Amino acid sequence: MHYPRRTSRIKRKRSIGFRARMRTRNGRKMINRKRRIGRRLNVADKR
Repeated sequence: MHYPRRTSRIKRKRSIGFRARMRTRNGRKMINRKRRIGRRLNVADKR
Protein backbone atom coordinates (compact mmCIF):
# COMPACT_ATOMS: atom_id res chain seq x y z
CA MET A 1 0.00 0.00 0.00
CA HIS A 2 1.27 3.45 -0.90
CA TYR A 3 1.23 6.24 1.69
CA PRO A 4 1.21 9.71 0.12
CA ARG A 5 3.25 12.67 1.34
CA ARG A 6 5.77 10.80 3.44
CA THR A 7 8.32 13.61 3.79
CA SER A 8 10.74 13.82 6.64
CA ARG A 9 9.87 16.00 9.60
CA ILE A 10 12.98 18.13 9.14
CA LYS A 11 12.12 18.93 5.52
CA ARG A 12 8.57 19.77 6.53
CA LYS A 13 9.67 22.08 9.35
CA ARG A 14 12.23 23.77 7.15
CA SER A 15 9.66 24.57 4.49
CA ILE A 16 6.57 25.43 6.54
CA GLY A 17 7.81 25.78 10.11
CA PHE A 18 7.76 28.89 12.29
CA ARG A 19 11.25 30.05 11.34
CA ALA A 20 10.55 29.52 7.66
CA ARG A 21 7.47 31.73 8.00
CA MET A 22 9.40 34.44 9.86
CA ARG A 23 11.95 34.57 7.06
CA THR A 24 9.60 36.19 4.54
CA ARG A 25 7.36 39.23 4.76
CA ASN A 26 4.25 37.32 3.70
CA GLY A 27 5.05 34.56 6.17
CA ARG A 28 5.18 37.09 9.01
CA LYS A 29 1.86 38.49 7.84
CA MET A 30 0.39 35.01 7.93
CA ILE A 31 1.62 34.40 11.48
CA ASN A 32 0.14 37.68 12.66
CA ARG A 33 -3.14 36.77 10.98
CA LYS A 34 -3.20 33.46 12.86
CA ARG A 35 -2.31 35.23 16.13
CA ARG A 36 -5.23 37.63 15.67
CA ILE A 37 -7.71 34.76 15.57
CA GLY A 38 -6.14 33.37 18.74
CA ARG A 39 -3.89 30.64 17.38
CA ARG A 40 -1.01 29.63 19.66
CA LEU A 41 1.93 29.19 17.33
CA ASN A 42 4.90 28.39 19.51
CA VAL A 43 6.18 28.34 23.05
CA ALA A 44 7.73 31.81 22.85
CA ASP A 45 4.26 33.39 22.52
CA LYS A 46 3.39 32.43 26.08
CA ARG A 47 6.26 34.39 27.65
